[in-house]
Amino acid sequence: MNSMMGIINLMEDDSYLSELTLHRPLAAVPFGGKYRMIDFILSNMVHSGIHNVGILAHQKYRSLMDHVRSGEDWDLARKQDGLFLLPPAYANHPWRPYRGDAENFHSNLDYIEKSRQNYVVIAGVHVIYKADYRDILEFHQEVQADVTLLYSQEDCTVQDCSKATTLRLDERGMVRDMLVNPGRVKDQKLSLDTYIMERELLIDLVNTCIAHGDFDFAKHCLIKNLSRLKIAAYPVSGYVARINCLQSFFKHNFELLQPEIWRELFHESAIIFTKTRDEPATKYANSAAVRNSLVAGGCLVEGRVENSILFCGVTVQRGACIKDSIIMQDCDIAGNTILENVICDKNVRVTSGKQLRGEFHYPLVIKKGIVI
Repeated sequence: MNSMMGIINLMEDDSYLSELTLHRPLAAVPFGGKYRMIDFILSNMVHSGIHNVGILAHQKYRSLMDHVRSGEDWDLARKQDGLFLLPPAYANHPWRPYRGDAENFHSNLDYIEKSRQNYVVIAGVHVIYKADYRDILEFHQEVQADVTLLYSQEDCTVQDCSKATTLRLDERGMVRDMLVNPGRVKDQKLSLDTYIMERELLIDLVNTCIAHGDFDFAKHCLIKNLSRLKIAAYPVSGYVARINCLQSFFKHNFELLQPEIWRELFHESAIIFTKTRDEPATKYANSAAVRNSLVAGGCLVEGRVENSILFCGVTVQRGACIKDSIIMQDCDIAGNTILENVICDKNVRVTSGKQLRGEFHYPLVIKKGIVI
């Protein structure tokens, strides 16, 4: 769709997932067996006909560059438009103190100004959902809004909503107030941190924000202008996963073991694209026992795997037992080992005879490349 461009804003707090984001941004954190967090929002944009996508990088983005490369896996390697990795503000002005994401937008205004599309979709990566932005653009135009944001209704007595932006709507469904990180709340309408607006309005908001010495896009470009902007709210009713702590990352990965959620996210309406990794089919030995698990390609399974997620290239040797765990790419789990409620980052090696146990609400994390 030539009328929309996409901007993926990576200026997100990843400190709550520090065990997995020490050497990578949140966008490049593995999720769901073979994907990265950025794959979901990027696939939403591509399936919405968006062919011009800019990624506003923040820090530690080498692994992200390796993952998205030219954008070919999302059909974004193009002569016109395509995928653009936009450097953070401090890369262009290293002598200035860096304070917020509005500065990243301002530092890359030339890309936004030269784009040909009339509308822009701005989204982060910490919320996983599926949506067709063409439907939301149609709604945006029908209600004649300045900005349309996406939200979901959540039961905050069941899950942690403290790090979300909550919305208060009037009787017409327009936003009358937004609260960032409000603390403990009950049932709430929570922003998905996805916005649609005219490209020229974005340019004006960013320039005005910077001119007044402000720096936070949500707080200073949107909330500060609630009185003069008509901000509409569009509900997303399907599956929504908010990754706001290590526990939620663990929980939402295991939700994929539920067939109805797996089908909705990966098979219904539009598939999720990711970087192609050419692997042979997984080999299961006669001694293997696998139950209720996701196993990616290229694995060798000789031991027992139960209620777990194995990424590409994992080896589970005879006598090993993996339960309620996430094992990322190219890990080697030796025989006579027990792993329960464990997250193994990439290239971890667990030697024979080890027993590693965490708790479901506090999983044990083994950092990338560690040998135990």
